[in-house]
Amino acid sequence: MAMTRLEAKAHRARRAIAAQTTALEEHLWGGIRAIPGEGGHFHRQVMIGPYLADFVSHRLRLIIEVDGAQHARPDRQARDAARDRWLGECGYLVVRFANNTVRADSAAVLEAIRTVVDARRHLPPGEEPAKPKVPGKKRPRPKPGTS
Repeated sequence: MAMTRLEAKAHRARRAIAAQTTALEEHLWGGIRAIPGEGGHFHRQVMIGPYLADFVSHRLRLIIEVDGAQHARPDRQARDAARDRWLGECGYLVVRFANNTVRADSAAVLEAIRTVVDARRHLPPGEEPAKPKVPGKKRPRPKPGTS
């Protein structure tokens, strides 16, 4: 399905953000990739619906986020909660770590991620959850045979 101009602009903006990974994300990525078994199944900077996730394992339905100081603001916390709720409805578990925590003790952060990965790895297999509808107005489709 073709994107509207507004959707294309938003997509370009998200991709530009994705290209600007921080040193902390790079460091954490090295540790996540080293997780035995499932480590190779994580992907960086993945679009899920209208959102860009830092690290994602689709198989485990797990999202790891590294949050900067701006995520401590009340308005941003409300947006993050709405985002986490939407991703949860899609079947994903979102685990967030503050930049300060990753910087201060990355070994503990990686151990916490390993613990979550182990817990998610042992979940019984199930059907893919239905994806919630993205809010917005549907565009009318032309009827076949008319131009």
